[in-house]
Amino acid sequence: MRFADCVRGSLTLTDGAWGTELLRRGGQLTACVDVWNLTNPDRVRQVAESYIRAGSRVILTNTFRANPLSLAHYAVRDQCEAINRAGVQISRQAAGTSAMVFASIGPIGGRPWSKEITHQQLHQAFFQQAQALATEGPDALLIETMTGLDEARVAAAAALETGLPVVVSFVFLSERNRNHASEAVTPAQFASAMAATGAQAIGTNCLDVRQSLDVCKQLAAASRLPIWIKPNAGLPEFIDGVPTYKTTPEEFANSAQELREAGATFLGGCCGTTPEFIRVLAEQPALRCTAACES
Repeated sequence: MRFADCVRGSLTLTDGAWGTELLRRGGQLTACVDVWNLTNPDRVRQVAESYIRAGSRVILTNTFRANPLSLAHYAVRDQCEAINRAGVQISRQAAGTSAMVFASIGPIGGRPWSKEITHQQLHQAFFQQAQALATEGPDALLIETMTGLDEARVAAAAALETGLPVVVSFVFLSERNRNHASEAVTPAQFASAMAATGAQAIGTNCLDVRQSLDVCKQLAAASRLPIWIKPNAGLPEFIDGVPTYKTTPEEFANSAQELREAGATFLGGCCGTTPEFIRVLAEQPALRCTAACES
C-alpha cells in the first residue's frame, strides 16, 4: 500500500481521535501526551493497535504537539527528536504491513506566546519536527488542525523539504464555530494556496459531519488533489470540564457514501471518535473499495 495508490474515486479508511483515546488511558487535557512516546510507549501503541484492529488503513502518530516551540513550554524541548522518532516507530510497529503511517504535525499558532514567533523561527520549528519524523520513514506527513493560512504555508514548505508526501488539513471558520481561532479562509483559497506550495493532498478536520461535507464539496470543486476528511463526533458538550460527544458511531458512519460522492479520498474521525467509529465505518459499502489501496 502506497500513498500514490489513494486517489479520488476510492475511499481509504484512516483512524479516529488520538487525544480522545489517550485521555481514556490516563492522559490529561493540559499535559504533554507526546512525551508518552518515551515514558508510556505501551499505552500509545495500544491506541494505534486499536485502530488497526478496527480497520484503519492509515494511522497517525502521537506527535501532534511535538514541535520544539510547544515542547519548550513543557520543559522537554531537548527531547524533540526522540519524541518524534519514537512516535513513528510506535505507529510503524503497530501498523506492520496492514496500514500506512502518516506522521502528525499540529499547529503552533493560537497561543498567546505564538504571536512573538518570527517567520524564521516558525519555519525552523516545523522543519526540525518534520526532519525528525522523516528519519523513521513514515509514508507521509500530515499537517493537521491548521487555523491560519500563513502558518499552513510555512508548515507545508518545511515538511516538503523532507521529500515525503505532505497532506495539509485546515479547520474552516463557519457560523457554528465562529469563535474558533480559525481565519476566515475559504476552501477555495486554501486549496489554491496549498497547491502553490506543492502539497500532495488537502483537507479538513475538527468540524462536524455536515460542515465537513460542505467543505469537501468546495475543495473538490477547487482542486484535483486527494482530499482528507476527519470530522468530529458532533459538537462537544463539556461535563465536569471533559468534552463529551453525543453522535453515535452509526450516525457518524451514515455519512460515508455522501462524503465519497463529494470527493473524499481519505476518511476517518477527529475529536470524540473512537475505534468503534472506525469499525462501523469499515462496514459501510463506500469503504469496501479500501482494498484497492492495500496492494
